[in-house]
Amino acid sequence: MTPALPDGDPAPDDGTLPTWVASGAADRRFGVYMHVPFCTVRCGYCDFNTYTASELGGGASQSAYATTAVSEIEMAGRLMDAAGLPRREVSTVFVGGGTPTLLPARDLATMLAAVRSTWGLADDVEVTTEANPDSVTPESLAVLADAGFTRVSFGMQSAVPSVLATLERTHDPRRIPDVVRWARDVGLDVSLDLIYGTPGETLDDWRTSVESALATGVDHVSAYALVVEQGTKMAAQVRRGQLTLPNEDDQAAKYELADDLLTEAGLGWYEVSNWARTVDGVQRACRHNLAYWRGDDWWGVGPGAHSYLGSDVPGTRGLRWWNVKHPVRYANRLAEGLSPSAGQETIGDDSAQLERVMLGVRLREGFATADLSPRARKAVAQHVADGLVDGRAAIAGRVVLTRRGRLLADTVVRDLTD
Repeated sequence: MTPALPDGDPAPDDGTLPTWVASGAADRRFGVYMHVPFCTVRCGYCDFNTYTASELGGGASQSAYATTAVSEIEMAGRLMDAAGLPRREVSTVFVGGGTPTLLPARDLATMLAAVRSTWGLADDVEVTTEANPDSVTPESLAVLADAGFTRVSFGMQSAVPSVLATLERTHDPRRIPDVVRWARDVGLDVSLDLIYGTPGETLDDWRTSVESALATGVDHVSAYALVVEQGTKMAAQVRRGQLTLPNEDDQAAKYELADDLLTEAGLGWYEVSNWARTVDGVQRACRHNLAYWRGDDWWGVGPGAHSYLGSDVPGTRGLRWWNVKHPVRYANRLAEGLSPSAGQETIGDDSAQLERVMLGVRLREGFATADLSPRARKAVAQHVADGLVDGRAAIAGRVVLTRRGRLLADTVVRDLTD
Protein backbone atom coordinates (compact mmCIF):
# COMPACT_ATOMS: atom_id res chain seq x y z
CA MET A 1 0.00 0.00 0.00
CA THR A 2 1.15 3.55 -0.67
CA PRO A 3 1.55 5.79 2.38
CA ALA A 4 -1.37 7.98 3.38
CA LEU A 5 -1.33 11.64 2.53
CA PRO A 6 -2.43 14.22 5.12
CA ASP A 7 -6.19 14.12 5.69
CA GLY A 8 -6.55 11.04 3.50
CA ASP A 9 -6.34 7.27 3.50
CA PRO A 10 -3.91 5.11 1.55
CA ALA A 11 -4.99 4.30 -1.97
CA PRO A 12 -4.77 0.66 -3.10
CA ASP A 13 -1.82 -0.11 -5.34
CA ASP A 14 -4.08 -1.82 -7.85
CA GLY A 15 -6.43 1.19 -7.98
CA THR A 16 -9.52 -0.85 -7.04
CA LEU A 17 -12.64 1.31 -6.73
CA PRO A 18 -15.50 0.54 -4.31
CA THR A 19 -18.59 -0.72 -6.07
CA TRP A 20 -20.78 1.88 -4.37
CA VAL A 21 -19.43 4.55 -6.77
CA ALA A 22 -21.64 2.93 -9.41
CA SER A 23 -24.80 3.94 -7.52
CA GLY A 24 -26.57 6.63 -9.52
CA ALA A 25 -23.66 6.99 -11.95
CA ALA A 26 -25.88 6.63 -15.00
CA ASP A 27 -27.51 9.95 -14.09
CA ARG A 28 -24.23 11.82 -13.58
CA ARG A 29 -22.17 13.38 -16.34
CA PHE A 30 -18.56 12.27 -16.72
CA GLY A 31 -15.53 14.36 -17.64
CA VAL A 32 -11.79 13.87 -17.96
CA TYR A 33 -8.99 16.16 -16.81
CA MET A 34 -5.48 15.60 -18.18
CA HIS A 35 -2.53 17.29 -16.47
CA VAL A 36 0.62 18.15 -18.42
CA PRO A 37 3.25 19.18 -15.84
CA PHE A 38 5.79 20.94 -18.08
CA CYS A 39 6.64 24.65 -18.31
CA THR A 40 9.42 26.53 -20.05
CA VAL A 41 9.80 28.90 -17.08
CA ARG A 42 8.32 28.55 -13.61
CA CYS A 43 6.58 31.84 -12.79
CA GLY A 44 7.36 33.31 -9.38
CA TYR A 45 3.74 33.22 -8.17
CA CYS A 46 2.98 29.67 -9.34
CA ASP A 47 2.54 26.79 -6.90
CA PHE A 48 1.04 24.33 -9.40
CA ASN A 49 2.56 20.88 -9.90
CA THR A 50 4.85 21.91 -12.76
CA TYR A 51 8.44 21.24 -13.81
CA THR A 52 10.75 23.14 -16.12
CA ALA A 53 13.13 20.32 -17.06
CA SER A 54 12.50 19.08 -20.58
CA GLU A 55 13.83 15.63 -19.66
CA LEU A 56 12.98 14.10 -16.30
CA GLY A 57 13.91 10.58 -17.36
CA GLY A 58 12.00 7.54 -18.56
CA GLY A 59 8.28 7.95 -19.08
CA ALA A 60 8.35 11.30 -17.27
CA SER A 61 10.07 13.09 -20.16
CA GLN A 62 8.12 15.35 -22.47
CA SER A 63 8.81 13.01 -25.39
CA ALA A 64 7.34 9.98 -23.59
CA TYR A 65 4.61 11.71 -21.62
CA ALA A 66 1.68 11.08 -23.96
CA THR A 67 2.36 7.33 -23.94
CA THR A 68 2.48 7.33 -20.13
CA ALA A 69 -0.78 9.29 -19.85
CA VAL A 70 -2.48 6.91 -22.29
CA SER A 71 -1.54 3.99 -20.04
CA GLU A 72 -3.39 5.65 -17.13
CA ILE A 73 -6.44 6.32 -19.31
CA GLU A 74 -6.57 2.67 -20.33
CA MET A 75 -6.17 1.59 -16.69
CA ALA A 76 -8.97 3.96 -15.68
CA GLY A 77 -11.34 2.30 -18.12
CA ARG A 78 -10.56 -1.15 -16.69
CA LEU A 79 -10.95 0.01 -13.07
CA MET A 80 -14.28 1.69 -13.74
CA ASP A 81 -15.56 -1.44 -15.51
CA ALA A 82 -14.48 -3.61 -12.57
CA ALA A 83 -16.41 -1.38 -10.16
CA GLY A 84 -19.57 -1.80 -12.21
CA LEU A 85 -19.67 1.78 -13.47
CA PRO A 86 -21.64 2.15 -16.69
CA ARG A 87 -19.67 3.23 -19.72
CA ARG A 88 -20.57 6.89 -20.14
CA GLU A 89 -19.52 9.06 -23.02
CA VAL A 90 -17.27 11.87 -21.93
CA SER A 91 -19.06 15.23 -21.80
CA THR A 92 -16.00 17.44 -21.30
CA VAL A 93 -12.22 17.12 -21.51
CA PHE A 94 -9.82 19.69 -20.10
CA VAL A 95 -6.05 19.58 -20.62
CA GLY A 96 -4.30 21.76 -18.06
CA GLY A 97 -0.85 22.32 -16.67
CA GLY A 98 1.78 23.52 -16.75
CA THR A 99 1.69 24.37 -20.41
CA PRO A 100 0.04 21.52 -22.30
CA THR A 101 1.00 23.01 -25.65
CA LEU A 102 4.69 22.48 -24.89
CA LEU A 103 3.91 18.95 -26.02
CA PRO A 104 3.62 18.48 -29.78
CA ALA A 105 0.02 18.91 -30.90
CA ARG A 106 0.11 15.33 -32.17
CA ASP A 107 0.80 14.11 -28.62
CA LEU A 108 -2.21 15.97 -27.27
CA ALA A 109 -4.23 14.45 -30.11
CA THR A 110 -2.99 11.00 -29.06
CA MET A 111 -4.13 11.57 -25.48
CA LEU A 112 -7.57 12.70 -26.65
CA ALA A 113 -7.80 9.68 -28.96
CA ALA A 114 -7.22 7.43 -25.94
CA VAL A 115 -10.12 9.10 -24.11
CA ARG A 116 -12.30 8.58 -27.17
CA SER A 117 -11.38 4.90 -27.55
CA THR A 118 -11.81 4.19 -23.82
CA TRP A 119 -15.13 5.89 -23.15
CA GLY A 120 -16.32 7.60 -26.30
CA LEU A 121 -16.99 11.31 -26.69
CA ALA A 122 -20.45 12.88 -26.56
CA ASP A 123 -21.66 14.46 -29.80
CA ASP A 124 -21.52 17.89 -28.16
CA VAL A 125 -18.30 17.25 -26.23
CA GLU A 126 -16.29 20.27 -25.09
CA VAL A 127 -12.52 19.69 -25.34
CA THR A 128 -10.30 22.47 -23.97
CA THR A 129 -6.56 22.90 -23.72
CA GLU A 130 -4.74 25.60 -21.84
CA ALA A 131 -1.95 27.31 -23.75
CA ASN A 132 0.58 30.07 -23.41
CA PRO A 133 0.41 32.63 -26.21
CA ASP A 134 4.00 31.83 -27.22
CA SER A 135 3.47 28.05 -27.32
CA VAL A 136 1.18 27.77 -30.36
CA THR A 137 1.32 28.32 -34.11
CA PRO A 138 -1.43 28.36 -36.73
CA GLU A 139 -0.31 24.87 -37.72
CA SER A 140 -0.38 23.41 -34.18
CA LEU A 141 -3.83 24.86 -33.54
CA ALA A 142 -5.09 23.33 -36.78
CA VAL A 143 -3.82 19.92 -35.65
CA LEU A 144 -5.70 20.29 -32.35
CA ALA A 145 -8.91 21.28 -34.09
CA ASP A 146 -8.65 18.37 -36.51
CA ALA A 147 -8.12 16.00 -33.55
CA GLY A 148 -11.36 17.09 -31.91
CA PHE A 149 -10.37 19.95 -29.62
CA THR A 150 -13.09 22.59 -29.53
CA ARG A 151 -11.68 25.27 -27.25
CA VAL A 152 -8.41 26.88 -26.16
CA SER A 153 -7.78 28.94 -23.03
CA PHE A 154 -4.83 31.31 -23.38
CA GLY A 155 -2.95 32.54 -20.31
CA MET A 156 -2.90 36.23 -21.22
CA GLN A 157 -2.70 37.43 -17.58
CA SER A 158 -2.01 41.08 -18.52
CA ALA A 159 -1.53 43.38 -21.51
CA VAL A 160 1.01 45.52 -19.65
CA PRO A 161 4.69 44.53 -20.09
CA SER A 162 5.75 45.67 -16.62
CA VAL A 163 3.01 43.57 -15.00
CA LEU A 164 3.96 40.54 -17.08
CA ALA A 165 7.58 41.04 -16.02
CA THR A 166 6.62 41.02 -12.34
CA LEU A 167 4.66 37.81 -12.94
CA GLU A 168 7.65 36.45 -14.88
CA ARG A 169 5.48 35.72 -17.90
CA THR A 170 7.55 35.45 -21.05
CA HIS A 171 5.10 36.14 -23.88
CA ASP A 172 4.78 39.37 -25.85
CA PRO A 173 1.31 40.86 -25.14
CA ARG A 174 1.16 42.09 -28.75
CA ARG A 175 0.86 38.44 -29.77
CA ILE A 176 -2.56 37.98 -28.13
CA PRO A 177 -4.72 39.22 -31.05
CA ASP A 178 -2.76 36.96 -33.39
CA VAL A 179 -3.21 33.75 -31.39
CA VAL A 180 -6.90 34.48 -30.88
CA ARG A 181 -7.33 34.96 -34.63
CA TRP A 182 -5.37 31.79 -35.45
CA ALA A 183 -7.53 29.75 -33.06
CA ARG A 184 -10.78 31.15 -34.40
CA ASP A 185 -9.67 30.61 -38.00
CA VAL A 186 -9.53 26.85 -37.37
CA GLY A 187 -12.87 26.82 -35.54
CA LEU A 188 -11.75 26.86 -31.91
CA ASP A 189 -13.61 28.80 -29.23
CA VAL A 190 -11.26 31.04 -27.24
CA SER A 191 -11.01 32.10 -23.62
CA LEU A 192 -8.51 34.55 -22.17
CA ASP A 193 -7.29 34.26 -18.57
CA LEU A 194 -6.40 37.45 -16.68
CA ILE A 195 -4.84 38.06 -13.26
CA TYR A 196 -5.42 41.22 -11.23
CA GLY A 197 -3.65 42.42 -8.12
CA THR A 198 -0.06 41.99 -9.24
CA PRO A 199 2.33 44.09 -7.12
CA GLY A 200 2.76 47.46 -8.81
CA GLU A 201 -0.29 47.09 -11.09
CA THR A 202 -2.38 50.28 -11.24
CA LEU A 203 -6.10 50.51 -11.90
CA ASP A 204 -5.29 51.95 -15.33
CA ASP A 205 -3.00 48.99 -16.01
CA TRP A 206 -5.86 46.64 -15.20
CA ARG A 207 -8.28 48.60 -17.39
CA THR A 208 -5.80 48.27 -20.26
CA SER A 209 -5.66 44.51 -19.79
CA VAL A 210 -9.42 43.99 -19.70
CA GLU A 211 -10.03 46.30 -22.65
CA SER A 212 -7.27 44.57 -24.64
CA ALA A 213 -8.87 41.19 -23.97
CA LEU A 214 -12.27 42.46 -25.06
CA ALA A 215 -10.82 44.03 -28.20
CA THR A 216 -10.03 40.53 -29.49
CA GLY A 217 -13.75 39.69 -29.50
CA VAL A 218 -13.45 36.54 -27.37
CA ASP A 219 -16.58 35.00 -25.89
CA HIS A 220 -15.08 34.02 -22.52
CA VAL A 221 -12.83 35.79 -20.00
CA SER A 222 -11.59 34.57 -16.63
CA ALA A 223 -10.30 37.13 -14.13
CA TYR A 224 -8.59 35.84 -11.01
CA ALA A 225 -7.19 37.75 -8.06
CA LEU A 226 -3.51 37.00 -7.57
CA VAL A 227 -2.98 34.72 -4.59
CA VAL A 228 0.62 34.48 -3.40
CA GLU A 229 1.11 31.04 -1.91
CA GLN A 230 3.71 30.30 0.73
CA GLY A 231 6.82 28.64 -0.64
CA THR A 232 6.75 30.47 -3.97
CA LYS A 233 9.42 32.86 -5.18
CA MET A 234 6.97 35.77 -5.07
CA ALA A 235 6.10 35.01 -1.44
CA ALA A 236 9.79 35.33 -0.59
CA GLN A 237 9.99 38.63 -2.49
CA VAL A 238 7.02 39.97 -0.53
CA ARG A 239 8.51 38.79 2.74
CA ARG A 240 11.80 40.56 1.97
CA GLY A 241 9.96 43.76 1.04
CA GLN A 242 10.94 43.61 -2.63
CA LEU A 243 7.29 43.51 -3.67
CA THR A 244 4.22 44.99 -2.02
CA LEU A 245 0.84 43.34 -2.37
CA PRO A 246 -2.22 45.53 -3.00
CA ASN A 247 -4.80 46.02 -0.26
CA GLU A 248 -8.34 44.62 -0.28
CA ASP A 249 -9.85 47.90 -1.53
CA ASP A 250 -7.57 47.83 -4.57
CA GLN A 251 -8.56 44.23 -5.32
CA ALA A 252 -12.26 45.06 -4.97
CA ALA A 253 -11.97 48.10 -7.26
CA LYS A 254 -10.30 45.96 -9.93
CA TYR A 255 -12.94 43.25 -9.69
CA GLU A 256 -15.73 45.81 -10.01
CA LEU A 257 -14.02 47.46 -12.98
CA ALA A 258 -13.69 44.11 -14.73
CA ASP A 259 -17.32 43.26 -14.05
CA ASP A 260 -18.42 46.64 -15.43
CA LEU A 261 -16.34 46.39 -18.60
CA LEU A 262 -17.15 42.76 -19.30
CA THR A 263 -20.87 43.22 -18.67
CA GLU A 264 -20.98 46.30 -20.91
CA ALA A 265 -19.32 44.23 -23.66
CA GLY A 266 -22.02 41.55 -23.41
CA LEU A 267 -20.23 38.97 -21.25
CA GLY A 268 -22.27 37.96 -18.22
CA TRP A 269 -20.84 36.45 -15.06
CA TYR A 270 -21.72 32.81 -14.46
CA GLU A 271 -19.16 32.11 -11.72
CA VAL A 272 -17.42 34.56 -9.42
CA SER A 273 -14.30 34.74 -11.61
CA ASN A 274 -15.73 33.88 -15.03
CA TRP A 275 -17.73 35.75 -17.67
CA ALA A 276 -19.09 34.49 -20.99
CA ARG A 277 -21.02 35.82 -23.96
CA THR A 278 -24.40 34.36 -24.88
CA VAL A 279 -24.49 33.28 -28.54
CA ASP A 280 -27.69 31.96 -30.16
CA GLY A 281 -29.28 31.71 -26.74
CA VAL A 282 -26.45 29.65 -25.23
CA GLN A 283 -23.88 31.08 -22.84
CA ARG A 284 -20.33 30.16 -23.84
CA ALA A 285 -19.40 29.10 -20.31
CA CYS A 286 -16.64 26.56 -19.70
CA ARG A 287 -18.74 23.42 -19.24
CA HIS A 288 -15.84 21.45 -17.78
CA ASN A 289 -15.40 23.88 -14.89
CA LEU A 290 -19.16 23.96 -14.37
CA ALA A 291 -19.00 20.18 -14.00
CA TYR A 292 -16.63 20.60 -11.03
CA TRP A 293 -18.85 23.20 -9.38
CA ARG A 294 -21.99 21.11 -9.92
CA GLY A 295 -20.50 17.88 -8.58
CA ASP A 296 -20.25 15.77 -11.74
CA ASP A 297 -17.87 12.80 -11.99
CA TRP A 298 -14.39 13.15 -13.45
CA TRP A 299 -11.15 11.22 -13.80
CA GLY A 300 -7.91 13.15 -13.42
CA VAL A 301 -4.98 11.88 -15.49
CA GLY A 302 -1.38 12.82 -14.75
CA PRO A 303 0.95 13.51 -11.82
CA GLY A 304 -0.86 15.25 -8.96
CA ALA A 305 -4.24 15.06 -10.72
CA HIS A 306 -7.36 14.63 -8.58
CA SER A 307 -10.39 12.49 -9.45
CA TYR A 308 -13.93 12.32 -8.13
CA LEU A 309 -16.76 9.80 -8.42
CA GLY A 310 -20.05 10.46 -6.69
CA SER A 311 -22.55 8.06 -5.16
CA ASP A 312 -26.22 7.95 -4.20
CA VAL A 313 -25.52 5.71 -1.21
CA PRO A 314 -26.21 7.57 2.08
CA GLY A 315 -23.03 8.02 4.08
CA THR A 316 -20.78 7.44 1.09
CA ARG A 317 -21.62 10.35 -1.19
CA GLY A 318 -18.41 10.26 -3.16
CA LEU A 319 -14.81 9.13 -3.48
CA ARG A 320 -11.95 11.54 -4.14
CA TRP A 321 -8.38 10.46 -4.82
CA TRP A 322 -5.16 12.01 -6.04
CA ASN A 323 -2.12 10.82 -7.95
CA VAL A 324 1.50 10.94 -6.84
CA LYS A 325 2.89 14.37 -7.64
CA HIS A 326 6.30 13.79 -9.17
CA PRO A 327 6.31 12.86 -12.87
CA VAL A 328 9.09 10.29 -12.44
CA ARG A 329 7.25 8.42 -9.68
CA TYR A 330 4.01 8.69 -11.67
CA ALA A 331 5.62 7.18 -14.76
CA ASN A 332 7.42 4.46 -12.78
CA ARG A 333 4.26 3.28 -11.05
CA LEU A 334 2.41 2.95 -14.32
CA ALA A 335 5.37 1.15 -15.89
CA GLU A 336 5.16 -1.35 -13.01
CA GLY A 337 1.46 -1.91 -13.62
CA LEU A 338 0.48 -0.06 -10.44
CA SER A 339 -2.11 2.66 -10.01
CA PRO A 340 -0.53 6.12 -9.77
CA SER A 341 -2.99 7.09 -7.01
CA ALA A 342 -1.38 8.08 -3.71
CA GLY A 343 -4.27 8.73 -1.35
CA GLN A 344 -8.04 8.91 -1.19
CA GLU A 345 -10.96 10.02 0.95
CA THR A 346 -14.56 8.96 1.21
CA ILE A 347 -16.96 11.89 1.25
CA GLY A 348 -19.79 11.47 3.72
CA ASP A 349 -23.14 13.25 3.93
CA ASP A 350 -21.85 16.22 5.94
CA SER A 351 -18.83 16.79 3.72
CA ALA A 352 -20.96 16.51 0.59
CA GLN A 353 -23.36 19.12 1.95
CA LEU A 354 -20.49 21.47 2.79
CA GLU A 355 -19.05 21.14 -0.69
CA ARG A 356 -22.44 21.79 -2.33
CA VAL A 357 -22.63 25.10 -0.50
CA MET A 358 -18.99 26.09 -1.05
CA LEU A 359 -19.17 25.43 -4.78
CA GLY A 360 -22.79 26.36 -5.45
CA VAL A 361 -22.52 29.79 -3.88
CA ARG A 362 -19.95 30.77 -6.52
CA LEU A 363 -22.37 30.19 -9.39
CA ARG A 364 -24.82 32.72 -10.79
CA GLU A 365 -27.53 30.07 -10.53
CA GLY A 366 -26.71 29.70 -6.83
CA PHE A 367 -28.16 26.80 -4.89
CA ALA A 368 -31.39 25.87 -3.13
CA THR A 369 -31.95 27.18 0.40
CA ALA A 370 -33.54 23.79 1.09
CA ASP A 371 -29.99 22.41 1.15
CA LEU A 372 -29.19 24.53 4.22
CA SER A 373 -29.67 23.89 7.91
CA PRO A 374 -32.31 25.94 9.77
CA ARG A 375 -29.55 28.05 11.34
CA ALA A 376 -27.98 28.74 7.93
CA ARG A 377 -31.35 29.78 6.49
CA LYS A 378 -31.54 32.48 9.13
CA ALA A 379 -28.07 33.63 8.04
CA VAL A 380 -29.36 33.96 4.47
CA ALA A 381 -31.94 36.48 5.66
CA GLN A 382 -29.21 38.53 7.33
CA HIS A 383 -27.09 38.44 4.18
CA VAL A 384 -30.07 39.69 2.17
CA ALA A 385 -30.35 42.60 4.61
CA ASP A 386 -26.60 43.24 4.26
CA GLY A 387 -26.82 43.29 0.48
CA LEU A 388 -24.71 40.15 -0.04
CA VAL A 389 -27.48 37.82 -1.22
CA ASP A 390 -30.12 38.66 -3.83
CA GLY A 391 -33.47 39.15 -2.10
CA ARG A 392 -35.69 38.10 -5.02
CA ALA A 393 -33.72 34.89 -5.49
CA ALA A 394 -33.97 34.18 -1.76
CA ILE A 395 -37.76 34.53 -1.88
CA ALA A 396 -37.73 32.03 -4.75
CA GLY A 397 -35.77 29.61 -2.59
CA ARG A 398 -32.24 30.11 -3.92
CA VAL A 399 -29.04 31.67 -2.59
CA VAL A 400 -27.53 33.92 -5.26
CA LEU A 401 -24.78 36.42 -4.54
CA THR A 402 -25.04 40.12 -5.38
CA ARG A 403 -21.92 41.76 -6.76
CA ARG A 404 -21.00 42.89 -3.25
CA GLY A 405 -21.61 39.32 -2.16
CA ARG A 406 -19.18 38.06 -4.79
CA LEU A 407 -16.51 40.23 -3.25
CA LEU A 408 -17.25 38.68 0.14
CA ALA A 409 -18.07 35.17 -1.01
CA ASP A 410 -15.80 33.57 1.60
CA THR A 411 -17.70 35.36 4.38
CA VAL A 412 -21.04 34.13 3.03
CA VAL A 413 -19.77 30.55 2.77
CA ARG A 414 -18.41 30.65 6.32
CA ASP A 415 -21.73 31.87 7.72
CA LEU A 416 -23.71 29.25 5.80
CA THR A 417 -21.51 26.32 6.75
CA ASP A 418 -20.44 26.94 10.38
